Amino acid sequence: MDKPDEAALRLKLAYLQQQHRDLDIAIATLEDSGTGDQLQLRRLKKMKLQLKDQITKIEDLLIPDIIA
Repeated sequence: MDKPDEAALRLKLAYLQQQHRDLDIAIATLEDSGTGDQLQLRRLKKMKLQLKDQITKIEDLLIPDIIA
C-alpha cells in the first residue's frame, strides 16, 4: 500500500471512529432519558455496529497479519 492510500484510509478511520463515539453518546443519552424511542434506539445501535464493521475492515488493511 502506498502512502496516499494509507493516509486516506487513516483519515477515513479517524472519521468513522468519531462517528462511532458520537453514536455511543447519542445512544447513552437516549437510554438515560428513559423516554427514548425503542425503534430509534435500535436504529442507532445498528448504525453503530455497521460503523464498527467498517472500522475493523480498515484496521485490517492498515495492520497486516504477521505470519508466525
